[in-house]
Amino acid sequence: MNRIDKQTALKLLKNSDLLELGERADNIRKNLHPEGVVTFIVDRNINYTNVCINKCKFCAFYRDVESPDAYLLDKDEIFKKIDETIALGGTQILLQGGIHPELGLDYYTDLLKSIKERYSINIHGFSPPEITYLSERHNLTIRETLVILRQAGLDSIPGGGAEILSDRVREILSPNKIKSSQWLRVMEEAHKIGMRTTATMMFGSVEEPEDIIEHLDAIRKLQDKTRGFTAFIPWSFQPKNTEIGSLFTAHGSRFCGATAVDYLRVLALSRIYLDNVKNIQASWVTQGLKMAQVALRFGANDFGSTMIEENVVRATGVSYTVSKEDIIQAIKSAEFKAAQRDTYYNLIKEF
Repeated sequence: MNRIDKQTALKLLKNSDLLELGERADNIRKNLHPEGVVTFIVDRNINYTNVCINKCKFCAFYRDVESPDAYLLDKDEIFKKIDETIALGGTQILLQGGIHPELGLDYYTDLLKSIKERYSINIHGFSPPEITYLSERHNLTIRETLVILRQAGLDSIPGGGAEILSDRVREILSPNKIKSSQWLRVMEEAHKIGMRTTATMMFGSVEEPEDIIEHLDAIRKLQDKTRGFTAFIPWSFQPKNTEIGSLFTAHGSRFCGATAVDYLRVLALSRIYLDNVKNIQASWVTQGLKMAQVALRFGANDFGSTMIEENVVRATGVSYTVSKEDIIQAIKSAEFKAAQRDTYYNLIKEF
């Protein structure tokens, strides 16, 4: 199949018929995954702190250090969450927090070692903003920081902090956060030392279609170079309770983030453009179970996580809760085979 260029991608995103775009993405999904299996993982998001100095305008989760709602989980609380996850058949924890100004590298390495001493579970943790912050704080290179974290127990890295890989957009949404080049640098260095990562994209805020294409192109170029991304997860901005959402409301805008049609269009284009990323994940967390089912015919082949716990999107007032059984039933009713996977897309059990 011929690779599409940025100009063609932009035309498809802006002007193509939605169903034709979806059919094209679905055909690519069939070629990559002819067995008709849709995967999911049993895991839990553990947000160890909500304190963050970045104060992104699209985020409803962060708190200042002195805020009465600020928290930092102690080890016993984290261990309890991991115990519950394993009891439910979980194989991974997603360990993420804000950029807490009082936490140094010793905190992270001690936490990782403590978890690995007690549990045999994959730690999918810390996104590029956290890793960049630690490297700068301790005057280490990105690679040195990653090696230290990996030796302490970090297995893989989530794609958080990407938002849109356009510095023009980032200056509006998250002026205190790392630049696009820094996000890509962390991922490249992780891949070079053998750590696998995911890539994400948050769309539906202030970006233009051209920004979406630039984001997808940056992911595709890095994947050509390293082959380290296991999956791509596009998800839509949720404006409620956020600073930027309030700005829209204050100016009388009826802005409500990306629509379901927008979501399916971006998802399908992601499948078409990212010809070197095998797995595209549906986002029931932001779209709900029914729309995630539809996404399976627009290029997605993975249902993401059971997400025993999720706090960041929930802070915006959007809260979908599903069980493992709900996911299995949703996949089957969409006429696919359901299979539980691990972090690296190895199948654990088919249903």
